[in-house]
Amino acid sequence: MTRVERIRPEGLVRSPAFSHVAVVPPGATTIYVGGQDAVDADGVLVGEGDVAAQSVRALENVRTALAAAGATLADVVAWTVLFVDGADLAAGYGAIAPQLASDEPGLVTAAQVAGLGVPGALVEISAVAAVHR
Repeated sequence: MTRVERIRPEGLVRSPAFSHVAVVPPGATTIYVGGQDAVDADGVLVGEGDVAAQSVRALENVRTALAAAGATLADVVAWTVLFVDGADLAAGYGAIAPQLASDEPGLVTAAQVAGLGVPGALVEISAVAAVHR
């Protein structure tokens, strides 16, 4: 095996948005991206009060972090997406879903939380990727 295998087993719900299991092949380099909020390079919150705009910016920040390590969104094995309680989840996911669409989507853990470390942040996205170097 030379690439990540994403599995959607029979007997578990089948969704185009996520897989249930991922197997990373031997020799792959694992890249961990810590939680990214919707902040610019100066740490200023982007999209105050707009979960869709914040989701787009947080994903853009994940993309930038992955690129620094030689990876892309397609290399992501697992996502963690945290939304602040009361945020419109459909709007947040809807804004980034086209960029995450894949025939073999990554694993997704999503949760609603009371708050995030950046005041006013409505979403935080982290990722684990694997690449062969």
